[in-house]
Amino acid sequence: MAANIARIRKEFGDSKAALIAVSKYVGVEKMVEAFEVGVTEFGESRIQDALQKQTDVPPHMAEHIHWHFIGHLQTNKVKKTVGNFKLIHSVDSFRLAEEISKEAVRLGIVQAILLQAKIVRDENKSGFSPEDLKACFAQIMNLPGIKIEGLMTMSPLTDEKSVWRECFLGLKSLRDELEKSYSVSLPELSMGMSDDWIEALKCGATMVRIGRAIFENSEN
Repeated sequence: MAANIARIRKEFGDSKAALIAVSKYVGVEKMVEAFEVGVTEFGESRIQDALQKQTDVPPHMAEHIHWHFIGHLQTNKVKKTVGNFKLIHSVDSFRLAEEISKEAVRLGIVQAILLQAKIVRDENKSGFSPEDLKACFAQIMNLPGIKIEGLMTMSPLTDEKSVWRECFLGLKSLRDELEKSYSVSLPELSMGMSDDWIEALKCGATMVRIGRAIFENSEN
């Protein structure tokens, strides 16, 4: 694993993007190994597993890591999610944003979120279309108890780099348009996973979500 992470960091070069280790398929032991070589951001997509891991990680590790919720979030799981993650990446509807807002207000906190956009048509992915997001962005922005830090996307399941670039550059363009239209700062672009993260970095990703390339086929 240390070798995998070293290879990934070498590819990062001068990029200041955050490496989020997608740990949903591994146990705490592997997470500890990653932490010992400097990984501090972990992404989970199953709420019950994530909350259990938050309890199980060693105290010295718990003090220094940040948790990201990266999976599809159902509204009935919002109460278990808000306040337990540094950032919720996958806010894909106005209704979900409303529910997060209500729970954050109830808890007296501000929950950081990303809005998930679907740039390239893909029936297997959720997210706002660019048009829908532009239409309701002002409403989401005005909800209490949440802070929109930026946007997130997933590319379609393909090996075509041109499609990846269309997806990632489209997200960046959408972010830039929203910033200009609403005079807001949306610094985060969460895009790129184990297959396409290098292309995502080239297109301006500030966060990449990598699981398999870190944790699979690792002997050290």
